[in-house]
Parts: sequence; structure tokens; C-alpha cells
Amino acid sequence: MSRAGYYRRLADHAPAEHDIELRDRIQRITLAHRRYGYRRVTAGLRRQGLAVNHKKVLRLMREDNLLALQQRRFALTTDSSHFLPVYPNLAAHLKVDGLDQLWQADITYIRLRERFVYLAVVLDSHSRRVIGWRLGETLEAELAIGALRQALQLRKPAPGLVHHSDQGVQYASRSYVELLESHGTVISMSRRGNPYDNARAESFMKTLKSEEVELRRYRDLAEAQASIGEFLDEVYNQRRLHSALGYRSPAEFEATLQPPASKARNPQYEFSKA
Repeated sequence: MSRAGYYRRLADHAPAEHDIELRDRIQRITLAHRRYGYRRVTAGLRRQGLAVNHKKVLRLMREDNLLALQQRRFALTTDSSHFLPVYPNLAAHLKVDGLDQLWQADITYIRLRERFVYLAVVLDSHSRRVIGWRLGETLEAELAIGALRQALQLRKPAPGLVHHSDQGVQYASRSYVELLESHGTVISMSRRGNPYDNARAESFMKTLKSEEVELRRYRDLAEAQASIGEFLDEVYNQRRLHSALGYRSPAEFEATLQPPASKARNPQYEFSKA
């Protein structure tokens, strides 16, 4: 490579690497403060010692769909400007003592070298096993639907399963809800702005970030897909020990459980008193 070509390539990549670092900080602020707009995010970045223009923050948040996400993620049915229903939180009082009684779903972002992609997962609450996941470039409902379809094909749950998520537009979308209802699934959602209602999914995301994502620097979507897939299917599900499971992996824990008497009947779940 010529000297001119080398410096031209360096100049082309330096802004992208700077932007991805800035995007990462913006993502962290918006995840911690979901109601923040670009002005508050800019103030937060400046408090971290970054000299950044609010117009650039606005552009990056718009490109990463963070502005729309803040407005739509916790939409309520009382808002007459849309038709997306929000469902009550049933998981809080559900006594789970077996597989495929309660599934929990969530979405997070994954940082690549020069952009972000998004990961949707579905967990079995009893075994903490990842039973469905999908990595994609956008936050459209199809991302969450892909993870749900994988879980349904793998587990083939009986009608009566409770599916719990946050109030995100992906989970409230008509296509997602119709897929759940077609399998006789009961829909449950966290209270508005309360991540503790989906604590096991949130805990899993922290594990994923600390034990896989933050230790890598994925070049592109294909590399992230392969590495994260190996972690989920081979490490987390098969080998990682969970204290809540008696220091067994999700797969090992599931192997110790008695199979259900019948998959044809609706399981009867017992809700504890509030």
C-alpha cells in the first residue's frame, strides 16, 4: 500500500471508530434513562468529559432509532393515537414449578466495530435456558418474532403458557401478539418503566454482556452471529453453572426434571395472593 493510500484509509476509519465509541456511550445513557431526549443525553456526555455537539448526538440517536424507541417503547392503550394494547403483569404472582410455564423475552444492543445490531432472546424462567434468539440490524418487530418462532418450534408448549416482556412496541405489535394467541399463550407485560418486573431477562443480558460481548470486538454481523450463537447454545445453556439451579447448567437442570404428564391439556397455574 502506498503512503497516500495508507493515510487515506486511516482517515476513513478514524471517524467511524470515534462515532462507534460515542454511540456506545449514548446507548448506555439511553438504556439507563429511557426518557432522555438528545439534549439530556448531550448533557450527560459532557458530564463524562466529552466535547460533543447536540446536533451530532441528535443525528446519531436518530440513526440508531433511539428517539423513536423512547417514544414508542412504553406506549399505553389509553393513548388514542395508536392501537397497540398493553397487558397486565401476570408474572409477578405466578408460581413457576416447571418448564414452559413462564417465558421471558427481552431485547438488547450489540456493538460491532462501526455500528450496532440488536439481539432478541426468549428464556424459560424455570431453567433460565435460552430457547429462542435472533440477531438483526433493526429493531423492527420481526426481530422479536424470529426469536419467538424459534422458541415455539423447539419447545412446542401447551396452551396456557405465560409470555412476559416489557411494553416495547415489538412485543405489543399485532403480528407478535397474534403469534402468541395462535398458540394459546397468555400475554404478560412489565409495568411501565419498571425493569425489575423482567428481572431474570435483565440478569441474563448482564451475563451475556460481561461474559461474551464485552470480551469481543466483532467485525460484522456474521462474526457476532457465530460467536454469540456459540456462547448461547454451547456455553450458557450447556456448561455455565447457575447458583439458582443448584450450580448446574440449564441443560443439566432440565435433564433432572420429570416430563409433564401430558402436553395436550392446558396447564393449570397457581397464582399467589398479592
